[in-house]
Amino acid sequence: MQLDLNLLTVLDALLEEGSVQGAADRLRLSSPAVSRSLGRIRRLTGDDILVRTGRTMTPTPYALAVREQVGALVREAAAVLAPSRELRLAELDRTFTLQCHDALATALAPPLLAAVTAAAPGVRLRFLAEPAFDTDDLRHGRTDLEIGATAPAQPEFRSETAGHDHVVVVRRPGHPHAGNLDLAAYAAHPHILVSRRGRLTDAVDDHLATHGLRRRVLASVATAATAMHLISRSDSLLTVPEAIWRPLVDAFGLAVSPLPFPAPRPPIVCTWHQRYDSDPAHTWLRAQVRTALATVVAPPT
Repeated sequence: MQLDLNLLTVLDALLEEGSVQGAADRLRLSSPAVSRSLGRIRRLTGDDILVRTGRTMTPTPYALAVREQVGALVREAAAVLAPSRELRLAELDRTFTLQCHDALATALAPPLLAAVTAAAPGVRLRFLAEPAFDTDDLRHGRTDLEIGATAPAQPEFRSETAGHDHVVVVRRPGHPHAGNLDLAAYAAHPHILVSRRGRLTDAVDDHLATHGLRRRVLASVATAATAMHLISRSDSLLTVPEAIWRPLVDAFGLAVSPLPFPAPRPPIVCTWHQRYDSDPAHTWLRAQVRTALATVVAPPT
């Protein structure tokens, strides 16, 4: 059965105004147009809806019986097609899932939790570690926001660069090269890598190769805490973004040295699915993440 749902709007106006002219004025339509719609409503329902009594029109028993239901349907439809965008943070009850490297979570969580708790006490944050393999969690809504160093390639995702870090070398106190490392000394020492995929090389090795150098990677580990523990108990070196890793460096009592060669400043990229573009709560979350990251790293230039 093909229904013109616009007839509900006309029926609601007719029942509220009690006349064709009143409904026409309310809907900003002509009287003939409303009369034609009334005729269609009568044919569909098998009821006269409004009948003339002298100079006025009186609703039928059926019209009286459905008047409240029709009004409710029109209001519900209006709410669906024109939803409220007002965000009441004090009443917001929602869990947001963020996925990022555990070093970034360590740096980001304190300022982000402080801001979120103060503004929206009913909001909960769930920090997930980066998986070893790519997933569809962001696409299917299991993750609200991914934070990493790479912008998405698929058009269904949105992203913004929230800041840039700079790369340093992490070492234990009392390391044989406690001062600045030159390129040869840097390459000669053993290294630890952090990789969710277990990779044993990265962009550093490409740069060393251009100088005819090769470093020895002792191990690749999946978490920042494991890397910090190994660095604190050996002469191995760890090359990481300085600001993001600073809380862990301080917690383990480690030291940093400048990288002995120029390196691009790694970006921090926030990525989300386009379904959340116009969601007020998700927009607010992204603003909170952006502000919190600004306290950790420099803003993009």
